[in-house]
Amino acid sequence: MAQRRVLLALLSSAVLGSCFLAPSVHSATAPRSASQAGAAFRSSSIHTNSAAKFASFSLLSLAALAAQMRSVARRASQDELKKQVGFKAVDDYVKSGTVIGLGTGSTAAFAVERVGEKLKSGELKDIIAIPTSIRTKEQAEGLGIPLATLDTHSDLDVAIDGADEVDPALNLVKGGGGALFREKIVEMCAKKFIVIVDESKLCDGLGPGFPVPVEIVPFCHEHTMRQIAALPALAGCEPVLRLGNVANNQKDGDEPAITDNGNYIVDLKFTSPIKDPVAAGEQLKATVGVVDHGLFTGMTTACIVAGSDGIIVKEA
Repeated sequence: MAQRRVLLALLSSAVLGSCFLAPSVHSATAPRSASQAGAAFRSSSIHTNSAAKFASFSLLSLAALAAQMRSVARRASQDELKKQVGFKAVDDYVKSGTVIGLGTGSTAAFAVERVGEKLKSGELKDIIAIPTSIRTKEQAEGLGIPLATLDTHSDLDVAIDGADEVDPALNLVKGGGGALFREKIVEMCAKKFIVIVDESKLCDGLGPGFPVPVEIVPFCHEHTMRQIAALPALAGCEPVLRLGNVANNQKDGDEPAITDNGNYIVDLKFTSPIKDPVAAGEQLKATVGVVDHGLFTGMTTACIVAGSDGIIVKEA
């Protein structure tokens, strides 16, 4: 409603502006001769054209503004959904005296935030957290969350993380943020792995909706990419080396993106769903040069999904 009021106000301003620019048809001073009448007509035409152009420009500007406002609203709405599932996961699954895995990404960040809030308020005590990336580690440290690594705490009670795609069997594509190896090694150690997403991440089959990230060693990376493209379970995929910022799969630089482990990321693009995600994962893992991949199959305990109709929990 607030956006609509703003748009109406801007539209009113544009219309009023165009009216002020347009000359009155009934002028207070009538032309006294044919030449004066012609001049008046030409002047009127110029003003009318100017007014029309102004009105057209104003409407175009308003259309662009409206599009921007809708985009901002969608982002705000999606962030609110992410916050809801992040907070619910912590409230429902994190208890005092437990060891927890903290995921990476825009949705997982809300779960980390909630852990920090509850520790500060005293609702949670004696928590030890294992972060899955440098970014998450820095966020957790800023919130005063006690941290450790798998070297000292390899038995986790629960891990909470987001996903880039979730299929009906709760298999996942993860690694859009470039932390797939650390996410997988931590989340494999958890008794419960809770996935938090908004409804836009649900899909009928993995692959077409979000490229599957694969972490590979830099040495002979082009050879490794060709080997990946030739795998039977990945037939038809297009391997694309991630460039620029490792935290997203959009090209925003000229140099290969580097993971926290010093490796490269290859994003596998598909035009149709992966027929057998388990076989695809096994073949990727068996490829020399591959560190790990973003197919998380058979790992999910529960998936908390926020949507326009509220929050639902899907259990494996």
